[in-house]
Amino acid sequence: QLVESGGGLVQAGDSLRLSCAASGHSFSSYAMGWFRQAPGKEREFVATISWSGANTYYADSVKGRFTISRDNAKNTVFLQMNSLKPEDTAVYYCAAGAFINQAREYLYWGQGTQVTVSS
Repeated sequence: QLVESGGGLVQAGDSLRLSCAASGHSFSSYAMGWFRQAPGKEREFVATISWSGANTYYADSVKGRFTISRDNAKNTVFLQMNSLKPEDTAVYYCAAGAFINQAREYLYWGQGTQVTVSS
């Protein structure tokens, strides 16, 4: 089970840190990813991190503003989001699977946490 937390309502330019805690299963051997879905839009890739944490990959839209990290000892993955923009407003999901930007390659998903950025 994956449970996201840390979402909320912030103003443009603010920061948020999302967490994704895993329970009932160790996800240390999986890559972990963050995806987001805005109203009326398809789910889109945000970032992914390899099982060891040595490799990361970001969508162009968040590169330089968001940072993904993980703590395998705590079975937790994080998404630090800085310089937030209104277009970052979405439900954010964490997922466990392959180190890739394709949602279909992720096997386990959380329920999502809402991030709303006001202008």
